[in-house]
Amino acid sequence: MARRPEQMDLFGPDPAPVPPRPAGPTPRPAELPDLAGLRALAARVPPGLHFGTCSWAFPGWAGLVYAEQRKASDLAHDGLAEYARHPLLRTVEIDRSYYAPVPEADFERYAFQLPPGFRCALKAPAAVTSLQLPHKREVRPNPDFLSAARLERELLEPAHRAFASHLGPVILEFPAPRFPLALPPRVFAEQLDEFLCRLPTGFDYAIELRDASWLSPLYRQVLARHRVAHVYSYWSHMPRPVAQERLVPMAGARFLLLRLLLPPGARYDDKKDAFAPFDRLEAPDPAMRREVVALCRAALARGMPAFVLVNNKAEGSSPLTVRALAEALAVDLDSGD
Repeated sequence: MARRPEQMDLFGPDPAPVPPRPAGPTPRPAELPDLAGLRALAARVPPGLHFGTCSWAFPGWAGLVYAEQRKASDLAHDGLAEYARHPLLRTVEIDRSYYAPVPEADFERYAFQLPPGFRCALKAPAAVTSLQLPHKREVRPNPDFLSAARLERELLEPAHRAFASHLGPVILEFPAPRFPLALPPRVFAEQLDEFLCRLPTGFDYAIELRDASWLSPLYRQVLARHRVAHVYSYWSHMPRPVAQERLVPMAGARFLLLRLLLPPGARYDDKKDAFAPFDRLEAPDPAMRREVVALCRAALARGMPAFVLVNNKAEGSSPLTVRALAEALAVDLDSGD
């Protein structure tokens, strides 16, 4: 809303007239340097494949996602509108919900910025998925571990009210337990089965494990029983995505979800420091890209939608990894092999 001018002094001089603006076309908003090339590449990506990134508020993406340099706080507040105009970015992960509840007003603000049909992945709160109290130095059991009521209250209900038309997969990331806490694979699978029975229908759930021992046959059976997806993660202490798919086949799920996070053996903080400001590819991983293309192609052949979420720490710059994956997949599909 325009501000009202300050009231003039009744006895002062009349204000000088404001000169009219010169006639001419309305300036166009700034565009990405290679927008035409991005659009041409996006036209070769099947509509059922949704590339996106893990969050979006990175000033270093100027020229890659954002046409102009902007502060991280501004991008976090209203950057989704420009993010969603990028031809290759068809989804995004809202990861702040892992750390604290997202106010319903923020979900409304996100929804206002997004075009119809643009679906986002939501991270379930660590307060529900962490065996120990999350975000604490001391190791103490979490009394709300696998609390369906808390998940509904803190995430599902507000998201459904304010964000329903943009809801994509709900990711439940289970961190590896810290010593001395432990949960044997069978016990974890049984508790997960009970938890999934209590969750409301109408949401697409996906389970991400950070403990490789939990990739058990019983875990696979639990996911298949509930038609819940397994997240095939590229994570430092987990088997590579194709190896995970052999243990937990995608056939039992309704969609494919890949999260590309950290190379094998890497530490999160080390990569964050080395790769910032995330404006270039620092450590391309051709083997990872081949696995992503193979899994996406298998999902598309089954008629399954596929979501690929990329973190900056995978190769150095999420948008550039997305572009490289789109190029590799387009070439693979064009070859018809």
